[in-house]
Amino acid sequence: MTDISSEAAPQVEEYSSEIPHKHLPATRYRDLPEPIKFGALLGPGVVLAAAGIGSGEFVLWPNIAARAGLDFLWAALFGATFMFFIATEAIRYTLATGETIITGFARLWKGWTIGFVLMALLPNLFPGYATGVAIMAGFVFGPVNVPVVTVASLVVIVLLLVLSPVVYTMMERAQMGMVVAMAAFLVLAVAFVTIIDAGVWVDMFAGFGSTGSIPQSDVVDLPAFAGAIAFAGAGGTAVLLISNYVRDKNLGMGARIPRIVSPITGQEEAGSNLGFMFKDTDENMRRWRRWWKITNREQLLTFFLFTVLSIFIMSALAFATLSGQDPGEGFDFINVEQQVIGERFGGVFATIFLIIGMVALFSTNLAVWDQIGRITADQLKVWLLRDSRTWTESRIYAATLVVLLIFSILVLLAGLQAPLVLLVIVSFLSGVTSFVYSVLIVQLNRRSLPGYIRMGVPRTIIMSLAVLFYGFFFIVTIIQLIQEYL
Repeated sequence: MTDISSEAAPQVEEYSSEIPHKHLPATRYRDLPEPIKFGALLGPGVVLAAAGIGSGEFVLWPNIAARAGLDFLWAALFGATFMFFIATEAIRYTLATGETIITGFARLWKGWTIGFVLMALLPNLFPGYATGVAIMAGFVFGPVNVPVVTVASLVVIVLLLVLSPVVYTMMERAQMGMVVAMAAFLVLAVAFVTIIDAGVWVDMFAGFGSTGSIPQSDVVDLPAFAGAIAFAGAGGTAVLLISNYVRDKNLGMGARIPRIVSPITGQEEAGSNLGFMFKDTDENMRRWRRWWKITNREQLLTFFLFTVLSIFIMSALAFATLSGQDPGEGFDFINVEQQVIGERFGGVFATIFLIIGMVALFSTNLAVWDQIGRITADQLKVWLLRDSRTWTESRIYAATLVVLLIFSILVLLAGLQAPLVLLVIVSFLSGVTSFVYSVLIVQLNRRSLPGYIRMGVPRTIIMSLAVLFYGFFFIVTIIQLIQEYL
């Protein structure tokens, strides 16, 4: 006779009561994976930095510097600083649960599921970055057919994202190359500015005495300035993608969540994109402290530092080269800039400058479309298609990009081809988004995470200041628009 008392009792699944579960299933307990070495962790911050380089760093802030001077870079520093804390708080949630930060928002209210899909999609429906690539190509090679070149670049982007076996791996390698190329050009840019007028560096630092000032509206209008602040780093929903990258890099609890792969060339990974929580044990907390330390260091040394240096150096270059020059309209200031560089240092350097600009805009468009695909796929899988075996997250991702490509082609055929105008629209809407998710991060990470890993008081204060910062520019801009158009 078998002694049933000696048989192993079946494990009872335990669920976390701390993580909100009114709108989504409760999270189960799992141990936090062992931390990896810092060198192996590098990547997410680089991808995030490259996501914003074609907008704030290469276009929006240099355009402001060319028109209004260097007194307003204080706002870029504030914006980049807030973006660093927003990014690391998004990482906090994903390291702890494996879920994306937007799924965390959906746990607070199911409406945020479709809300953040729209926030990612609506500002980027118009292909401003790809059109910018075409305009820059015209500066390099002579007149080009802008719609044709734009469509070609978008097709390349979709093929890269849909055919890569593991999408994040491709993104990391491609964007790492972009950042290395940009870093090399920044060294050249420092030399250019110093040779043209070394006093520009003094003017830049003196400009911080004007902290709090705003450009005159007839020089730089408030929506453009507010948008540039939002794009001091990866603006809009792009900064939240750091949690997707952490998940697909297998960092923290993200190692327990399947990655997005190509439905054609990749191998689907089993599992759900709903996450887990770890218990407050000595071993888990040791691992947590190490994960938190190295991910913050990675963000500081890659995303934050690279963003700030890029904005400041490229703005100084624009100011030095365009001093006394008419910056013109749209992307004309970039053409004037390269002409001055060519006259002073030779045509080769002017061509390098334009090629770097093309690559920067292309890399940002690559990141933006990856962002739209990831957020859409993640949230549709979390909510509407959670139990579907046919519509995996990877397949939803690919389908979203194909639909977006078709729509973008229709937009171009309709005649919308003004890149700077489109980027200003994108950046302003992204500023509104920044205000919304700053509020939600405080609510989620301060009130909904367990006490042993929740956001502390100093960071809560900083995030509350971010709410006020983005909220101020949002409200003031809306008031100005109402006064102008009503």
